[in-house]
Amino acid sequence: MGSGKIYIDASWRSLNKEKEELCGDRVQIRRSDQCLVMVLADGLGSGVKANILSTLTSTIISEMIFSGASLEDAVETITATLPVCSERGIAYSTFTIVQIYYSGETYIAEFDNPAVVLMRDGDLLRPDKEVRRLNGRKIMITRLRMRPGDCLVTFSDGVLHAGVGMTLNFGWGQEEVEQFLKEHVRPSDPAREVSRILLANVNYLYGGMPGDDSTVVCLSVVEARETRVMVGPPSHREDDEKVVQRLLSATGRKVCCGGTTSEIVARACSKELTTELDLTLMADVPPKGYIDGIDLVTEGVLTLQKVSRYLAKAAGDTQYAESLLASHEQDGASCLVRILLESNEIAFMVGLSDNPAHDAIAYSPISLNAKIALINEMAANLKTIGKIVHVEMY
Repeated sequence: MGSGKIYIDASWRSLNKEKEELCGDRVQIRRSDQCLVMVLADGLGSGVKANILSTLTSTIISEMIFSGASLEDAVETITATLPVCSERGIAYSTFTIVQIYYSGETYIAEFDNPAVVLMRDGDLLRPDKEVRRLNGRKIMITRLRMRPGDCLVTFSDGVLHAGVGMTLNFGWGQEEVEQFLKEHVRPSDPAREVSRILLANVNYLYGGMPGDDSTVVCLSVVEARETRVMVGPPSHREDDEKVVQRLLSATGRKVCCGGTTSEIVARACSKELTTELDLTLMADVPPKGYIDGIDLVTEGVLTLQKVSRYLAKAAGDTQYAESLLASHEQDGASCLVRILLESNEIAFMVGLSDNPAHDAIAYSPISLNAKIALINEMAANLKTIGKIVHVEMY
């Protein structure tokens, strides 16, 4: 990955209004090879109706942008589409849109949501805002360039209402939220920790009984680092050196999976390949190996199959993903899944050679096609989790 690019660590959490099964806030986060788009929509009221309105708003905006529309076009379309409540004279859904390119160029559009909080080097950042009127609606537009260490926090108005008539007479307020973030957020905090800290305090101010749907989104900018995983030998032996050099040029971690693959890497690096001696009969994956300069060396298909099972579950369960990150297990699958979850961009370098070690084995789980399908499945789940993933064939 080229220098100067960034990655956006994204996390969001919601509290439903007390006694409501559905949240009236909706967050959509989508990534392409060029940018991340985040939409936070807050439907009028609460419950089913608010959930439907916010879902429609966030989906229309994100789909338009990812279909090639500009952020301005998406805003103009949604403001023309959203009806206005005849009784209260306000829109049925408010929204905040953030589009961050991996160059750092950032565009923010806000319509009747609380102001986005931007932090840099532990202090508040207040870029200029442009007021635009589209279809009779006032939209706040911000343009800036974000850099590693910056943090963007946006939230629904339920956060500002926290504590009304309870711990606070008039709610928390924008300034109080900004001061809380300034005092409690460190530049090194991951996005999931920032969103957790803020929403935990919101729940505390509500006395554990939220009077309104409350959602917090955090986008933390970090330096882009690409982890590369070499799986299997290239189809042409003369490409061994080239592929290994690409592995070694990773800006993040370097991983090789498979016995033959490890031998190729060790030979190309003029390094010794060793295998850990702590063998356990209860282990369901083979032992790891070691090559100086390579962050992780594992067996191939059995390890990858277990990693794939981990990722499939983590893609639908954030808490499970966090438990994998916190695990201290040292088997090859546990180590590899931690590396993948800690990475922001991942390149799988898949060799297309038929492994001679498998020539005499007829069952399909370790066939070339099965290996490719396994890698593609892992890539799909990693993208769902929020990683930028490339699959290269050699």
